[in-house]
Amino acid sequence: MELASRGFLVAAIEHRDGSACAAYHFSEGDASSSLQEIWVPYKRVQPGMKEFYLRNYQIHQRASECVRAVRILEDIDKGRQVCNNMDSDFRLDSLKDRIDFNRVAVMGHSFGGATALLSLVKDNIFKCAVVLDAWMFPLEDTSYQYIQKPILLINTASFQTGESIQKIKRMNSGGADLKYLTVKGCVHQTQTDLAFLTGYLANKIMGPQATMDPLQCLKIHVAFSLDFLHKYLDLASCVPMLEDLKEVIQAQVICGFPIRNDSKL
Repeated sequence: MELASRGFLVAAIEHRDGSACAAYHFSEGDASSSLQEIWVPYKRVQPGMKEFYLRNYQIHQRASECVRAVRILEDIDKGRQVCNNMDSDFRLDSLKDRIDFNRVAVMGHSFGGATALLSLVKDNIFKCAVVLDAWMFPLEDTSYQYIQKPILLINTASFQTGESIQKIKRMNSGGADLKYLTVKGCVHQTQTDLAFLTGYLANKIMGPQATMDPLQCLKIHVAFSLDFLHKYLDLASCVPMLEDLKEVIQAQVICGFPIRNDSKL
């Protein structure tokens, strides 16, 4: 919402790979046919199944869906009819000739963070990526050498392992501009809207609690993301938010990966 309020067109993708607890999409069809809901159930790792192969298959599907989302936006920008869409008062034709495809970035959290990294390889239309606490496990080793675009990685204090950190650092072998930050006082879920839930249920979902005010954490992530996007998408306007948060950033943000744990993530 913050990015959209600043002039970005944001496509928030609901993936069909089975990694979500539940998701659905409409059946494909032409304008004359009625659309049917098709539910995508959660895919569990079955006994004896190698988890990497399932997750790797899923991440490739997710990255391909990111590319497909851009293709659909290109159709909308050219005024072509998009048949498979939900009922809405918003007129898609209002976006005709309004989208700048020379300035396309991809952004994601956790599994979505790794998806954003792979999307950089899938299609050159993505100029850079903002990655929040990426879950590196699903990415195959051969993909790292091709990830050579500007990347901002914002991590929380306890999620990344030594192994995943080494994977992230390998992406810089080609000389790409790779910036990684660690925000102290935040946990993995603080980077999502779940951080703003309260009560018993929220505590059960969130697990370990952050020590930083979630609103302050959000402001830090927004400020660094906007600063990075303005730089690498060649946007003219400046972002004063980093200067406004200077004291908080000095106290809570570390350049690099100073903290490691023994998690299997």
